[in-house]
Amino acid sequence: MNAKTVFPAVGMTAVSMVLTLAVVVMWLGMAMPWPVALVVGLGIDGGWLATLAYERRLAAQGDHSTPVTIVGWSFGLIATGVLIAHALTAEASTGAWLAVAWLPIAAKALWRVHGLWERTALTGEALDAIQGIQQEARDEAAVARARLRAEASTEETRLTAVTQAGARVAHVQAKTANTLSRAWSTLETAREGEDTGRALTSVTAPVTPGVTPRWELPFWLPSAPASVLALESPGALTDQVLDALVDQIRHSETPALSYREMAARFRTAGHSASEVRLRAAWKRVAA
Repeated sequence: MNAKTVFPAVGMTAVSMVLTLAVVVMWLGMAMPWPVALVVGLGIDGGWLATLAYERRLAAQGDHSTPVTIVGWSFGLIATGVLIAHALTAEASTGAWLAVAWLPIAAKALWRVHGLWERTALTGEALDAIQGIQQEARDEAAVARARLRAEASTEETRLTAVTQAGARVAHVQAKTANTLSRAWSTLETAREGEDTGRALTSVTAPVTPGVTPRWELPFWLPSAPASVLALESPGALTDQVLDALVDQIRHSETPALSYREMAARFRTAGHSASEVRLRAAWKRVAA
């Protein structure tokens, strides 16, 4: 894995050192003996190489030295300066020499990148572990998303079913209420009609002359089991007692109470009697 960064750094360093040495020998060889120019070029490259080797040693030990780094960059800048000065003073190929003048700085930058790579590099086992953790996290996230989508879909289906059922119930209730309302209106119209009294007078024997019996509308109390309506408990009120209670409650106020008001007060008082017997007692008392 280190080869991805170390080989480019080594290659550019070698090219930069050779190029720097050649430029120094060619440039300074015209003003001084070439052995002296060679020594100067080797001194620049040697100083650069020495600081680079020391930096690599410190990096291998997990250490770092700022002065050594500064010295190494200084040698790199000196080499770059030599190349730029040679390019500016050359009679030909100035652009070509300037094009390669950045190689020493580029080599130092590649060594910097290689050092960062080494400090952040991980072993194969660690990378496999990290990949396994990431894959597990992705799997859990995918499962969680699928579960949430399934729950949302189920909840949506349930709400739709409940809403539709509620709408059907409301529709049935509204229809039933409308039917009951029409039936009640019909009964009320018949009760208040002018011919109702005459019809009841002609068929009711106990009616006194000039008095028209009043036809009470059906009165519904809270539903009771059929057995209570069909069979009286052993301690049921006798007809005489029931008639007395009905008459007492009926005349407890002036004017006399209607059947519905009397029945409600009869139940509220804690008395018990079937609807059939209570209505029969009312008819006997009101006759």
